[in-house]
Amino acid sequence: MTAPDGSAARVVAVVVAYARRDLLVEALDALAEQTRQVDAVLVVDNASPDDSAVVASTHRVQPTVLELARNTGGAGGFAVGIAHAVDAMGADLVWLMDDDTIPRPEALHELLAARDDYDGPVAILGSRVVWTDGREHPMNTPRRRPGASGHAMRSAASVAAMPVRSSSFVSMLVDARAVRYHGLPIADYFIWNDDFEYSARLLRTGTGLHVPRSVVEHRTKSFGASDADPGPRFYYEVRNKIWMLTRSSSLSASERVLYAGASARRWVRTAGRSEDRRALLRAGARGLRDGLFRSPRSNVTSLAGLGPVSGSVERLERSAR
Repeated sequence: MTAPDGSAARVVAVVVAYARRDLLVEALDALAEQTRQVDAVLVVDNASPDDSAVVASTHRVQPTVLELARNTGGAGGFAVGIAHAVDAMGADLVWLMDDDTIPRPEALHELLAARDDYDGPVAILGSRVVWTDGREHPMNTPRRRPGASGHAMRSAASVAAMPVRSSSFVSMLVDARAVRYHGLPIADYFIWNDDFEYSARLLRTGTGLHVPRSVVEHRTKSFGASDADPGPRFYYEVRNKIWMLTRSSSLSASERVLYAGASARRWVRTAGRSEDRRALLRAGARGLRDGLFRSPRSNVTSLAGLGPVSGSVERLERSAR
């Protein structure tokens, strides 16, 4: 569990919170009970209307709490959190999760063990995600990296892992070196597909591992996949997926074609299941328009005016390739 210079790796857990103070307490409790303790915890409070920030600041895990002046969504929260963890808190590894992610006690230990035993650098490691009843959560189901070589498969299997092409912010351990090279998640995504775009960008040439021995609970209100009826939020699914397919460096040309087809099929299924198809299609049409005719702003622009952390965002983004 070492840093590049051979010293112990400094792990900073980043929890992005919005208006779920009871779940946030459970997430922080779980971080306090890790068998391999995190070195620091950072809570990014996205201008919650409840007392999430106050509750976090008094928790026994003693987190640093960033209270944002406005809600930047999950995408902005993770961009800010990663920037602060790497630039201001000296993180070698950043462990990302939402406030409804409850890691089991061995979760971090197993991620680090796989990283240390793997023969080569690893940009991202992800946990097995289950729902409250222990079933694999369909919203966060990993898939083996397409075209993974026999060597890659054997290397991953040697640490009881699987090579992947993307990962979820529901327990994603990211190497700070990859952050400095590739930059941050795109804050203007706000919600949805931000983790897909970011992890796929880091893993286009980097190595990502799914580590089933590391387990977290994703305490969503219901058990379902990402193509369940999203209502007006379908706007973000369509807009962001188009942005990713047309404006991101995360995918190769052939992958763009494959993911475009998969997305179209998923959208048809979503529309077929919707209880208010007219509203869903209106949201999708707006997403299509904005995805085609607008572009996401730079993080320096979209995350300006948030105090010192805006400086961390700018420094990381300007140093990225």
